[in-house]
Amino acid sequence: MLLCCGRISAMVDLWKGTPMKSLVRFCFVVVVLAIFAATFVPAGYALATGLAASRSAAPSPQTEAQSASELAPGSAQLINPEDLVNILQSPKGEKPLVLNVGPHLLYMQAHIPGAEYIGAGSDSQGIESLRRRVKPLAHKTFIVLYCGCCPWGHCPNVRPAYNELHKEGFTNVKVLYIPNNLGADWVYKGYPTIKGQ
Repeated sequence: MLLCCGRISAMVDLWKGTPMKSLVRFCFVVVVLAIFAATFVPAGYALATGLAASRSAAPSPQTEAQSASELAPGSAQLINPEDLVNILQSPKGEKPLVLNVGPHLLYMQAHIPGAEYIGAGSDSQGIESLRRRVKPLAHKTFIVLYCGCCPWGHCPNVRPAYNELHKEGFTNVKVLYIPNNLGADWVYKGYPTIKGQ
């Protein structure tokens, strides 16, 4: 019995003492190394074997920089809210296909009359929906994309959608320039809006 109690006592001392701290440190190091390996080893393998170059889902830094410069405030690829309103209300001229590439909840709260909800441009399902919607269209179709979820420089949706249409060969695509959000830059300015649908 004394031998058994001695073993239990030694085990309790192991849990309370320095060897336990060493075990925790060891486990921490193993976890950190596992995270490092899971993060960097596949990337290194992909670069070594050329797999990274074959992926088309992630835009290259050059594509992102080109998109950012093309969609900079004041660029020809953008259309201001007042210009879009004038085009939509004019009895003459070609009317654009207006596509909302932002969050569904925002579209349901308020959207531009005639706009079609496509899905978030930052989401692969949204991009696939965009591809399906424009597939039957001529590449010179006048298309206006908009989101309005947040300030222009932070919007995760319009650039991927614009890049996708550009990649598909569409040549007459504009992005509605919404500096702050749809509420401030469209709804509260009194532009035509459909609310709650």
